[in-house]
Amino acid sequence: MADHYEVLGVSRDASTDEIKKAYRRLARQLHPDVNPGEDAAEQFKLVTHAYDVLSDDDSRRRYDMGGGDGAAGNFGGFGGFGDIFETFFGAAQGGGRGGRPRSRRERGQDALVRVTLDLGDVVFGAHRDIEVDTAVLCETCNGSCCQEGTSPVTCDICGGSGHVQRQVRSLLGNVVTSQPCGTCEGYGTTIPYPCGTCGGQGRVRSRRTVSLDIPAGVETGLRLQLPGSGEVGKAGGPNGDLYVEVSVTAHPTFSRDGDDLLATLEVSMPDAILGTETTIQGLDGDVDLEIRAGVQSGDVLTIKGRGITPLRGTQRGDLRVGVQVVTPTKIDSAQRRLIEDFAKKTKAPAPQLAQFQQGLFSKLRDRFRTH
Repeated sequence: MADHYEVLGVSRDASTDEIKKAYRRLARQLHPDVNPGEDAAEQFKLVTHAYDVLSDDDSRRRYDMGGGDGAAGNFGGFGGFGDIFETFFGAAQGGGRGGRPRSRRERGQDALVRVTLDLGDVVFGAHRDIEVDTAVLCETCNGSCCQEGTSPVTCDICGGSGHVQRQVRSLLGNVVTSQPCGTCEGYGTTIPYPCGTCGGQGRVRSRRTVSLDIPAGVETGLRLQLPGSGEVGKAGGPNGDLYVEVSVTAHPTFSRDGDDLLATLEVSMPDAILGTETTIQGLDGDVDLEIRAGVQSGDVLTIKGRGITPLRGTQRGDLRVGVQVVTPTKIDSAQRRLIEDFAKKTKAPAPQLAQFQQGLFSKLRDRFRTH
């Protein structure tokens, strides 16, 4: 059997790039479409087989160590089982059944960005202009991948099919296998003059602005999908999708329970006893509250329709305000006498054990759940 290095006309320490260049040069000379002679056809098979062995690092190492033609699983001088399976079940990309070349145009990848919102943005929704680093269509070549005035040319090795065939010996006799063309990488065409802006990719990296209307009622971790707003594909292929993941920051005053807003209102002891009216600042404007006389810590005041607009719906939730009566810690002598006099007149009962309570915050939480 002829030495593969001699067949390609390269030294035994030739680089992978040198081997590839030698193969391309010989293949152009010996390809049946260019040189129909019988001797050329046989020589073309030898050149192709030599390239198959030497272009793969593992098979080349086995060949250099004296392992026959370097094919994995070599058995008695016949081709490996991989060739047989490849023959009957189709070759790799671009050279499968039917010999169709693969397209340069590919769908772009999906992209993920994150946006941070305040709780107030969640009440009615918000608009954001998001800066995205992504791949966009090359304006120089408009996705053709070629310099202006040029275009892809049919591969002169595979004739545009994107694959090459070779005949090898196997357990079943001589079989013909198909694999992606090493010259055009399975595309069926080559680009002799690639675009200088995108390097023959048909796209470039760029920063662009995406306008997004965020609906009301979103929560932390929710992802919004914008079809076709992701990266443009290679060679001007269709865009992928853009996903926007939402993160809602904590608010110092309000918290969220489903579509309801929760807050705590501190009420002085006199106001709790006598009752009063007050105005608090909500997330979307002032809210008037009426505090009834005798209100207790843990009581909940509910204001209908001042919560969050649901993600799928229009009926807003409620604003629920838990009352916390504040007991004064510092009083003067005159105030003490008044309170003592009040206690005598009301004949307030002595402190005594009552039903076990989980504490103020647990009590507020439980009452929020039941109102």
